[in-house]
Amino acid sequence: MNIDESLTKQMESARQQLHDLYELYGFGHACVLEQSIILDELINQYNHMYQTKKLHQ
Repeated sequence: MNIDESLTKQMESARQQLHDLYELYGFGHACVLEQSIILDELINQYNHMYQTKKLHQ
């Protein structure tokens, strides 16, 4: 598994966890917001990696 696949799997897992937490606690709960931040950071990492690859091609 390469870095792209690993990061994609992490994003999918974080998104599922966010969904599950939202279903349990609703939007404003601290654990939901924390998971949202984790997912945002993973998305930012993915976007940065994609942009870096695009510039070097």
